[in-house]
Parts: sequence; structure tokens; C-alpha cells
Amino acid sequence: MTVREDKAAEEGESAWAGEIAPGRAMLRGAAAVPSTPAVVLFCTFIGFGALAHETGFTLGQALFTTATIFALPGQVVLADQLARGAAISTAAFAVMLTAVRLMPMTVALMPEMRGTRARRALEFVACHFIAVTSWIEARRRLPFVPRDLRLPYYIGFGSALCTATLVGTVTGFALAREVPVVIAAALLFLTPVYFILSLVATMQTREDQLAVLLGSALGPLLFLFMPGFDLLATGLIGGTMAYAVGRMARGEGAGGRMPWRRR
Repeated sequence: MTVREDKAAEEGESAWAGEIAPGRAMLRGAAAVPSTPAVVLFCTFIGFGALAHETGFTLGQALFTTATIFALPGQVVLADQLARGAAISTAAFAVMLTAVRLMPMTVALMPEMRGTRARRALEFVACHFIAVTSWIEARRRLPFVPRDLRLPYYIGFGSALCTATLVGTVTGFALAREVPVVIAAALLFLTPVYFILSLVATMQTREDQLAVLLGSALGPLLFLFMPGFDLLATGLIGGTMAYAVGRMARGEGAGGRMPWRRR
């Protein structure tokens, strides 16, 4: 993150003083898209655009995939499955499995965006934009936005990130013959690398640190023993262990005390 981005994230609600319409909050969200995530997504989706071209997608199909899935692992799985000649139902099921990882992220983030009155339609729109990059940035930025403006702010934020991915897809598709396969594959790894670095940079508690360490240790091992379910199992086991250790360290065992202490 740049100094300018960190300064913007640290601004309190004083920056939102006065009456601000939801539409203006949405524009602020779009304008707040930080340069680093946007550039990372743009470059990553150059790789996807080249991959889509090589697997026989038309430009319209590639753009439709980016706009509707908005999650690179699912898009890569879809392209791979169709290139192998898999049935649409099989490819859809494989994509659905990759999206399971987004469910706990959605459950954790959506309550932070609810204001004093329910706006279900907008909440469904916001859910679509929940992905790794937008989730990390939202967790960092939303606490500084007034609660009733968080939903339109995030929709504007997510729309701007989605636009970056669409532009990247078009660029990669157009340059498919010019981008070597090795470089296209390397570009696809920019998002997970950025995600890992962002997790490390935003760790605030011992539980956060322990969860990252356990995930790093368990991931390679579980990949060997249960490929295909390794990511889900790593998050479930590592996250649960980190949460349990954190509760014990805070003395929140049985009855709110350390489990080995007597009352």
C-alpha cells in the first residue's frame, strides 16, 4: 500500500460530515479503489483473457464469464473444464465448489454493510462483488464509512474493481498471440500473491497471526492427502484451531474462564 492509500483508509467519519446521498457515496466508493489492487486485478485478468482466447472462448463469452463469476479461480476452472470437453453441468458444479470459499467471507462482511433499514436488493448486488481483493479492502475501509452509506459505497467500490477486471480481460484477449503462455500463467498468480501479502499486512490479533501460520503449514500437507478439498479443509481446521487458542488465551473457556481453572 502507498502512503496515500493508508492515509485515505485512516480518515475517520469526519470526512463524511454532512448529508451525503447514497449515489454520492457510491461514487466515492468507485473513486476510492486503491491503485495497487486495481493494477493487480487488471494484470491478473490479462492472464485470464489470454487463457480464454486459447481455450476457444469468444470475447463476449470471456467478458460474460468475468462479469458474472467475478472470481478468478472459478473462471479458470470453467475454462479448463470446457477445454477438456466436460459437460456444462459438470463445469458448473466444479465452479460452484470453488465458490464455497466465498461463503464465510460473505457471512462475515454483509452484517458490516447493513444500515438502519433493510435494502435486500442492494445487498444481493453487493454480495456479487465479494471476492478476495474487495473483501480485504472492504474490511479495511468500511469501518471509516457511516453505516447507512456503507452499502452504496461498497457497490461503487466493487463496480470499479469489476471494471478493472473487464478491461484486463479485453486486453489479454486482444494480446493473446503476443503474450507467452508462461507469462499469462504467471499473471494468474498475482491475485493470490497479493492476497497473502495483504493478509500479513492487515493482521491485528494473535488469532490472525496464528490462522495465517496454521494455514501456511496445513495447506501443503492437506493438498497431498485430500486434493480438491485441501483449501476448504485448511481454512476450516486452521481457522477453528486459531479461534479456539485465542479464546483460551483470553480466558474464555468454560464459563468464561480458562478451562483448566477452578471456579
